[in-house]
Amino acid sequence: MVRRNFDREFREGAVRIVRETGRPIAQVARELGLHEGTLGRWVNLDRRVRDGEGPLSESERDELNRLRKENAELAMERDVLKGSAVLWVLSRVRDNTHYVECRIMPSVVLDCLRGKGSAHPTSA
Repeated sequence: MVRRNFDREFREGAVRIVRETGRPIAQVARELGLHEGTLGRWVNLDRRVRDGEGPLSESERDELNRLRKENAELAMERDVLKGSAVLWVLSRVRDNTHYVECRIMPSVVLDCLRGKGSAHPTSA
């Protein structure tokens, strides 16, 4: 079996026929001598590109990598700050002062105070 290669202009033209005429993919594929699965794949790819779901451009890929790195750094900073808040609250509880402050802290702190987290007033 010989694999046929179609140039870009042919693929774009076939997709445009389907898109602009509204005729079924199977009918257009028969008329052009294509397998309907091939034309269907081209039409789906075109649809994804038009809807913004296609491959990323180089600048979009660079921005995505930058944002992923920034997100990882922010997550790390958040985790450090959560740990600091837990230690601060636990030190206050050990001193038997300012119990009211526990109510405004994140649920992580309250879990630790209840003994569900990794830090517990009796273990610090």
